[in-house]
Amino acid sequence: MKNLKKIGALIILMTFVISCACTKGKNAVTGKVESIENGKDGYTAKINTDKNEVYFATVSIVNVGGPENYKRFKEGDEVSVTGEIWKAENENHIKVTKIVSVK
Repeated sequence: MKNLKKIGALIILMTFVISCACTKGKNAVTGKVESIENGKDGYTAKINTDKNEVYFATVSIVNVGGPENYKRFKEGDEVSVTGEIWKAENENHIKVTKIVSVK
């Protein structure tokens, strides 16, 4: 009986851990850069999508795979990025792992 309780508790714990890990996903964001805030090893770009959603995109040399993949956005650029999306309070964030395009 003790083993059954332990196994049940383990299954519940694993289900919780997996469900929390799945809330972060690799996704794409495309939109217009509204503003730029410089940081220590990169910057955060405020991107407004066609659906009027706002994402705060953290772009750093390390996260995009090195200086050869790093690009500096300017206000007004139309950009497409992929990365890890999460929500903090009422804000959408994306840690950019790939810059797909900048126009």
